[in-house]
Amino acid sequence: MQLTKEYVYGIFGFLEKGQSKEFFKNVAEDVKWTVMGTHPLAGIYKSKSEFFAATFDRLAKVLEEGVVLKVDSILISEPFAIVEMHALSHIKGGGDFNNTYCWITKFNQGRIVEVRAYLDSALVAQVMSNQ
Repeated sequence: MQLTKEYVYGIFGFLEKGQSKEFFKNVAEDVKWTVMGTHPLAGIYKSKSEFFAATFDRLAKVLEEGVVLKVDSILISEPFAIVEMHALSHIKGGGDFNNTYCWITKFNQGRIVEVRAYLDSALVAQVMSNQ
């Protein structure tokens, strides 16, 4: 299978609609997900469930609509897709969650098997400290 921008956007488009469970159907159970930085969500996660519990579940407690991400650009260099996004989420109690992301995703047979996620560490730390 050839990795295309259209295919990758088809997967990441679920995040724009707030349908993270649909997005994660395209992620391998044993994904290696590294969240870069020095904030409360940073770390290396060795499964989809571990990553989801440590990040998306925790963010859902502080964001009104959970994690909602808009795709800004996609660059393909097989087997990788580099996806830049920005958050469309709002902080509970008021304010926008103006975070930006760059996820370097590795695909195998159409599924995401590895991710390195870069984001605004200071913003995450600030929002999570209000949890």
